[in-house]
Amino acid sequence: MPQDKINAYMTLYTVLVNMTELIAPYVPFMAEAVYQNLVISLDDKAMESVHLCDFPEFNESLIDHELEKHMDLALNIVVAGRAARNTSNIKNRQPIGLMYVNSEETLPALFNSIVLEELNVKKLEYTDNTDEFTSYSFKPQLKTLGKKYGKLLPSIGKMLSEQDGNAFMKTLNAGEFKTEIDGVEVVLTIDDVLVEIIQKDNFVSESGKGVVVVLDTALTPELIEEGFVRELTSKIQTMRKEADFEVLDKIQLSINTTKTLEGVIERNLESIKADVLAAEILITIEGGYKKSWNINGEETGITVKKV
Repeated sequence: MPQDKINAYMTLYTVLVNMTELIAPYVPFMAEAVYQNLVISLDDKAMESVHLCDFPEFNESLIDHELEKHMDLALNIVVAGRAARNTSNIKNRQPIGLMYVNSEETLPALFNSIVLEELNVKKLEYTDNTDEFTSYSFKPQLKTLGKKYGKLLPSIGKMLSEQDGNAFMKTLNAGEFKTEIDGVEVVLTIDDVLVEIIQKDNFVSESGKGVVVVLDTALTPELIEEGFVRELTSKIQTMRKEADFEVLDKIQLSINTTKTLEGVIERNLESIKADVLAAEILITIEGGYKKSWNINGEETGITVKKV
C-alpha cells in the first residue's frame, strides 16, 4: 500500500476514534458500538469500553498552520477554476491544457498537483497580470448617476464606452475617476458604473477570495482525444455498476460507434481495457448488458459482459 494511502487511513482512524470518545456522553450506546468495532477488535490493550477512556485533550502541536494556509489557497483556486469551467461550458472530463493563476502567494508543487487533478488541467502557471486575458466594458449606473448628473447620462455613457477597460478598472479600484463633460466636473466611483467582464478569445476567467483564475480553453486534437477516452471510460464504468458487477470482475466489451470514435479507441485500446478491466474487446457479444450513449456527439452502442 502506498504511503499516502496509509497516511489517509491513519488520519481517518484517528479522527474516528477521537470522535467516538467525544460523543460517548451524548450517544452512549452508539459510541460504544463503534468503539467495540473500531478499537477493541484491533487493539487488545485498549480500554474495554469507550466510557472508561479519558476524554480527548486538545493537542495544538498537531496543527499544521502552513498546511492549512496552502489548502485554503488551493481550495480558492479550485472554486474559481470550476466557475471558469462552468462559464466556458467545458465538461469536467475534458482535459484543459493550461491555466493561469493570479494570487498574492504561490503554492508548493504538491498542492499545485492537487489543483491540476481537481480541475483536470495539464499545466498551471502563476502570473502577476491577467490583463492580457480579460478586459471590461462599462455602462452608467442609473440609480446613482441619474440623481447626480441627470441630462449628462448619455454623454457619460458615451465616455464610458470609449475607455480602455483594464486601465479604467484600475482607476476605479484605486478610488475615483474625474473628468469634465459639457463644462461640468464628473466624478465616478466603482458604485457609479455597471461593469461587465469581457473574455478574450480562448480564455475564460473567474475570481474570488483574492484569486483570479484564467483557463486557456483552446483544445488541441490530443486534448480532445483524451476527453473522448475519459467520457467513454466513464460510460463503461457506469454500465459495470448498473449491471451489478464486482469491482474486480473482468469483462468482455463491445463498442459500436462512429469512425471518429473508432480511431480514438484503436489508439487508446490498452489504456481503455486496463481502466475498465476488459479482458478483450469484441465486435459483437452474445447476451450481456447493452446501452446506447451519445459521447461528445458520437452515437455509441456499448455491451458489457462479465467473463
